[in-house]
Amino acid sequence: MKRLAVPGIATVVILAIVALLIYGVASKDSSSSSLDTAVQRGQHPAAPGATRELPALSGGGSHRIADYRGKVVVLNFWASWCTPCTDEAPLLQRTQAALGSRGTVLGATYNDVPGDSQDFERKYHVTYPSGRDVGLKLAQDYNTHALPETFVIDRAGRVVAISRGQVSEKFLRSAVQKALAS
Repeated sequence: MKRLAVPGIATVVILAIVALLIYGVASKDSSSSSLDTAVQRGQHPAAPGATRELPALSGGGSHRIADYRGKVVVLNFWASWCTPCTDEAPLLQRTQAALGSRGTVLGATYNDVPGDSQDFERKYHVTYPSGRDVGLKLAQDYNTHALPETFVIDRAGRVVAISRGQVSEKFLRSAVQKALAS
């Protein structure tokens, strides 16, 4: 009888450990504190780091998401060395023009040399404001680790759409309309 009890107990313990691991992974993935999860659920969480200052890439001063309260902000993390960033730059520029006085595209450079970022802006005729994310603090607020990434923020300062990867015209059109309607 004792010989059967040991393997039985070991099996129960192993199953309990596996169940705890599965529960831990599942609860981490569906965490309601995750920006992505909240937006996927149709919630519109406050934009993280809204008061964080980014030194302006050109012209001096600084930029903060909060400076654009009452307007739509298309926050785009980019770098001059990022091929998809070069591909989406014309689309972001067209979005800037379409927003007009209703909002702005706001670029945040990611691990980029300021001179290279400025050359990128000249080459791709970027006119929307960009700031240097020194120390990647704003990127950390948005859990950004790969480029490009774009967050559409409504006039009340809430994130309404996220694109982790190169944006498409369809995504931007839909996300900006949602932000304008909020």
